[in-house]
Amino acid sequence: MDKSFPLSPDIHEDIISGHPERNILTGWSSVAVHSGHSQDPNYAHLVPIYASSTFVYDEAEQGMRRFSGKEEGYIYSRWGNPTFTEAENKIAALETFGVQYNGSPVEVKGILHASGMGAITTLMVANLKQGDKILTHFSLYGGTEELITNILPPLGIGHIIADLRDLNKAEDILKEDQSIRLLYLETPANPTIQCVDIEELTRLAKQYNVIVACDNTFATPFLQQPFRYGVDFVIHSTTKFLNGHGTAIGGIMLGRDVERMKTRIHVLAKTLGGNANPFDAFMLISGMKTLEVRMERHCQNAMEVAHFLNDHPAVSKVNYTGLESHPDRHIALKQMRHPGAMMSFELKRGLQGGIDFMNKLRMCVRTVSLGTCDTLLSHPASMTHYSVPKEEKEKYGITDGLIRMNVGIENVQDIINDLDQALK
Repeated sequence: MDKSFPLSPDIHEDIISGHPERNILTGWSSVAVHSGHSQDPNYAHLVPIYASSTFVYDEAEQGMRRFSGKEEGYIYSRWGNPTFTEAENKIAALETFGVQYNGSPVEVKGILHASGMGAITTLMVANLKQGDKILTHFSLYGGTEELITNILPPLGIGHIIADLRDLNKAEDILKEDQSIRLLYLETPANPTIQCVDIEELTRLAKQYNVIVACDNTFATPFLQQPFRYGVDFVIHSTTKFLNGHGTAIGGIMLGRDVERMKTRIHVLAKTLGGNANPFDAFMLISGMKTLEVRMERHCQNAMEVAHFLNDHPAVSKVNYTGLESHPDRHIALKQMRHPGAMMSFELKRGLQGGIDFMNKLRMCVRTVSLGTCDTLLSHPASMTHYSVPKEEKEKYGITDGLIRMNVGIENVQDIINDLDQALK
């Protein structure tokens, strides 16, 4: 890990001590490997893929008890599945490991979804009604922005988008508009790697009785734990770094109000039908076991690549919080263990420069996802944001020459060599 971006002492101390109920696990990777697992009745070493749509009962009375909620157990895989449960519990353990609130370990409940957007949809429907508003910031994931700006308004749910790095502006908005119900954060944000202060914004939101949710996909719980700062909900696209291998789609919504997550929100999630599937959940569990070692290599490589790009004559700007030039570096230093694996950079030759660069890549992969072991690059102006008007793109920092990159775990010199030849 980069020595200029140290793990703050208070976070380090919490991680070493761990939760009392997990006192045999004193390291983060041990939690990633062992947490969430319950012994299979047939003594399988790893959780099986429970590829069953439904579950049976020993007797009619048992079915009655399960449907009435008097007995815990599985009924139908849209409602829950043992493979889902292990993935949910493992992510919950990672997001809360070493995190305390008022001297007690934080407990959260997770609900696995078919995608990150499925989890975000459940979050919005569970917490918003007609007349409510969402307060959020610029540079969100495209699917989230589409949901907030185009899907929810016809349902009577409004939004305010502002630069929430300005805490005075954020407080003024919260103070002036009593219809704001949800503060939605994504930090680092996509694709400019903008960071907002989770702790300060959550503090402000709580003063005005506003719920706070944070998308932690880019950082993962290894680099950042939003529950540490009092947020109510954490969202992940588990497709990305948590899975880590590009083998399955998924998402998770985690909440601090465990009883509400188990009751009202669980009923909502199963009714909306955005449940995960057993195979994807199994792949997610397998991927998470190597999260720490993967993220360490991702981050180490990213720091070297960022410095290389920052010095390259074809590059006009690098968006990476590990560089002193990034305006949000101080926020990232405060709440992240390391700047992470994601960055973006602007090419001097604009749109054509971006297209030429992408076409010349040999080892690095041209695609729009992130979080896999291989280095992935996308050119938003010709790909994900092709249909967006230029003035709209530039408002969010998406220039014609912007390239987004997930730095992989390959040999870093091979990554740099490929970038170098493509930039010439």
